[in-house]
Amino acid sequence: MTTRTTRTIYGRLGGELGPVRDAEVLREDLGHTGTKHGCELGECGACAILLDGKPVLSCLVLALECGGKQVLTVEGLGEDGHLHPLQDAFADLGAAQCGYCTPAILVTVKALLDQNPRPTRDQIREAISGNLCRCTGYLQIFEAVETAVLKITEQDSSAT
Repeated sequence: MTTRTTRTIYGRLGGELGPVRDAEVLREDLGHTGTKHGCELGECGACAILLDGKPVLSCLVLALECGGKQVLTVEGLGEDGHLHPLQDAFADLGAAQCGYCTPAILVTVKALLDQNPRPTRDQIREAISGNLCRCTGYLQIFEAVETAVLKITEQDSSAT
């Protein structure tokens, strides 16, 4: 099974829907249910997606603003039927307890790692500062990100 890492969405998000939030289109129309409805005010971070590689809160983005842009949700993180190292680390280290905030944190951290492949804990903390989690206390999240960084570094080293 091959999974796309990104999806360019034209047409439906480009105008005919009018003022519909991207979170609604992703969840209801496209079946990307990893994108969560949270506060609907841009305060909790549960709806974070990557838009052209940058984290955005999809509850604050109109669908028509996304026309022709790269949209990445948690469903697109893995490749070829395999989980992304971040997803593996979150599962292995218990960084996803109830799981509600996890998809948004995963894509937010992916954006961080795309810009900075070896972030410090403070940089990780800053990157996910807009993603609220009431279950983990964040320690497991930090440890999972650090574990994923090591795994990604190992994979990159063995590939060269």
